[in-house]
Amino acid sequence: MALLEARALHAGYGQTRVLHGMDFALEKGAITALLGANGAGKTTTLRALCGLVKTRGEIRFAGERIDGRKTEDIVRLGVAHVPDGRGTFAHLTTEENLRLGAYIRKDRASIDADLQRMYGYFPRLAERRRQQAGTLSGGEQQMLAISRALMLAPKLMLLDEPSFGLAPLLVVELFDILRRINQREQVTMFIVEQNAAMALELANSAYLLETGRVVLSGSSDVLKRDDAVRRAYLGY
Repeated sequence: MALLEARALHAGYGQTRVLHGMDFALEKGAITALLGANGAGKTTTLRALCGLVKTRGEIRFAGERIDGRKTEDIVRLGVAHVPDGRGTFAHLTTEENLRLGAYIRKDRASIDADLQRMYGYFPRLAERRRQQAGTLSGGEQQMLAISRALMLAPKLMLLDEPSFGLAPLLVVELFDILRRINQREQVTMFIVEQNAAMALELANSAYLLETGRVVLSGSSDVLKRDDAVRRAYLGY
């Protein structure tokens, strides 16, 4: 069953068209990867789903049309976006950033419980709960950005380049945590990722994007065996 479906999705900036009639679906509870070269339209795809860029076409989330809606309305439906560049509030502490993630929620007791759960997933954030977010390492800031999105209690997480700028060992750790979060909490994930090998190991299925068009899709195992994908993205 699809949690989100896009049909004939077009998007762009001003006169510049970036997406040209994309069709894709995100299976509920699954992890889907979006692969492609720089400039293919991956970030624009995530921005289109959040209402951050003008679109044409149809986007349905949990059966409800969300194209043309305001970003804050889409967030309230349960869509959390972790943008490239992390976007933490540098002058606030780690814990203040996390509590801000739950700004639309009213259930104080469960917010406190979720805060402790985030510290369980990311113990380093617990150690730095009173530290200004701007002084955290790149890896810690990425952990904070993901945790803050989870504090929304989302149904769908959109992650833009979660491995960017991180050391290889930290990438392995981060992707392992994302897998655990997906399995334990059934949060559907849509991940844009340059590290195609890691993305295909994590994801159940994937779409390959070239100049704003889906040119290949299928299960991760199928894409891993595709000669063109192996040569262009997996390096063997």
